[in-house]
Amino acid sequence: MDHAAEARAVYLDLLAVAPEGERFVALLGPHEPGFWEAFQNSPEAADRAPDPMDRWSKRVIGALATQWGGSAVFPSDGPPYPPFIRWALGSGQVWQSPVGLLVHPRQGLWTSFRGAILLDHAPLLPELANPCLSCGDQPCLNACPVNALSATSYDTDACHELLSTENGADCLNMGCAARRACPVSTSYGRKADQSHFHMRAFHPA
Repeated sequence: MDHAAEARAVYLDLLAVAPEGERFVALLGPHEPGFWEAFQNSPEAADRAPDPMDRWSKRVIGALATQWGGSAVFPSDGPPYPPFIRWALGSGQVWQSPVGLLVHPRQGLWTSFRGAILLDHAPLLPELANPCLSCGDQPCLNACPVNALSATSYDTDACHELLSTENGADCLNMGCAARRACPVSTSYGRKADQSHFHMRAFHPA
């Protein structure tokens, strides 16, 4: 079974696999290009009901979990909420960046998880390297207009204050400046309207 290929077939990326007790957790995020268009053309995006992307994720990942013989888990399950950050950092395939956000060699600072699948076996993934270790300039460190991000904290109040002003329009419409500054992020293929969708969920009008 080629788990990575089967995930990509439904526009998801098998980003990492981490141990969880006697089982394994396969962490899934958007696969670009294609994820955003697949979501936009979905019944969840068209029905005007709340939380369309979460519902798309539960439908698609739930079906994938059945196909793989596992059980689906989602970041919104809770409280208590599943430890997605612990799983990611424990996988050896996702790392903490200099600004505290998670980073992946394919997604850069756009790294996000739509869900996970708990399995009795570990899907095979190629060995990956932390991209921050070879990033000499680390432009993410100086990209935030209000210095809201650091390795140890995230000043959400400062971020929201910026997004409420004209000076925050770039981040609101294009996505977080620090995430965009990552050299890996620039090659990932995430579209601006997808970033705007998520920023509006984080900072409603």
